Amino acid sequence: MTFVNKLTALAVQNAKPDSEKITKLFDGEGLYLEISKKGKKGWRLKYYFEERERRMSLGIYPDVSLEKARKRKRQVREMVADGIDPSERRRIDKIQGNQDTFKSVAEEWFEFESGKLNWVEAHKTRVKRIMEKYLYPWVGETLITKITPPDLRQTLHKIELQGKFETAKRAKQIASAICSYGVTTGKAVHDIGPDVKKIVLKPPKPKHRASITDPDEVGRLMLAIDSYEGSIEVKSALRLAPLTFVRPGELRHAEWKEINWDEAIWTIKGEKMKTGFDHIVPLSRQALEVLRDIQQFTGNYDYIFPSARSHKRPMSENAVLVALRNMGYTKEQMTGHGFRAMARTLLDEELEFRIDLIEHQLAHTVRDAHGRAYNRTKHLKKRHEMMQTWANHLDLLKEKARMSASFHSFANEFAQIDDIRKGVTNPTVTH
Repeated sequence: MTFVNKLTALAVQNAKPDSEKITKLFDGEGLYLEISKKGKKGWRLKYYFEERERRMSLGIYPDVSLEKARKRKRQVREMVADGIDPSERRRIDKIQGNQDTFKSVAEEWFEFESGKLNWVEAHKTRVKRIMEKYLYPWVGETLITKITPPDLRQTLHKIELQGKFETAKRAKQIASAICSYGVTTGKAVHDIGPDVKKIVLKPPKPKHRASITDPDEVGRLMLAIDSYEGSIEVKSALRLAPLTFVRPGELRHAEWKEINWDEAIWTIKGEKMKTGFDHIVPLSRQALEVLRDIQQFTGNYDYIFPSARSHKRPMSENAVLVALRNMGYTKEQMTGHGFRAMARTLLDEELEFRIDLIEHQLAHTVRDAHGRAYNRTKHLKKRHEMMQTWANHLDLLKEKARMSASFHSFANEFAQIDDIRKGVTNPTVTH
């Protein structure tokens, strides 16, 4: 049976709008002219693909005449007969015709993600640096529609050849996220993000931050901190670091408004945390004492440990590190980050606290039996008890170190007196 079209060129030209509703004039085989209430005319086609009804635009009249609309209809029907979805093909053709590069998509992704998640400045700087230094030089100008997993594999391999394995790992995560973002925003057809994640990299060499974990040495460190003769801000930061074992950046950015004296907790906002989530630090009696001591000096400022140059800025990131060096501890012995390893080791091995409590207090991701991350207030009462026990233990280790030092001093003096009594020319000096 031969199909007979229903519309004529003159009928299309003379068709008038209905001010009350959208008008549709059908030509047959799914093709119809849609007229808006204001008189705008556009060609539409209804078709079926995989037993589902689909609709697509074929153009605006009079730019697209009746004859041209029928021609486009036939092309669509041929594609359907060949098992091709015309709407999906149009979407792909549109994407492949764009000129978005990996760099342009990456910049858009960076602005979106950093704004949505409120990245801290340090993290934003780190991500931006990896993009600009390690990704853009090799794939930055490649069209996002043309980039492939092998392209990124070669790029990551170049980073590995520099011995920067951790940077390569981070670059892979960033590149994967950028490629997936390109698809969700309609700039790329295929999501190669999951394929990028599967790229095998050399494992980064473990970097162990120097830390003191021997109980006797910890006691001597606590004694040395008590004897430190630097500024009150740096000394207070040194005293609080082992009691809270937060990250150095979290410590120096501490603000008075974050301290809840009544509940004895310090709440660090997510934008300051590596995890991006709020973190609660239960404050022991000793920690509160440190805060009260420093409050009379910096209580009128925002930061608990302000910079020596301006109270509007936090203490320098090297302040605690320099203090440790001035106390005689080398970079191979102790760092500001080392207080975390110290606490984790002794809380586990000496005081035998549950690992999940320790990990939670370290602000590491801890998950329950169902794979859900514990919330920030989980086991808060037990964590309070743990932090007080920890502070008491540090006092005990410090007192043992003090007694040991006093004993050695007494023994040294006694030996010298005994040498003098015996008439020894060069008195014995014991260590």
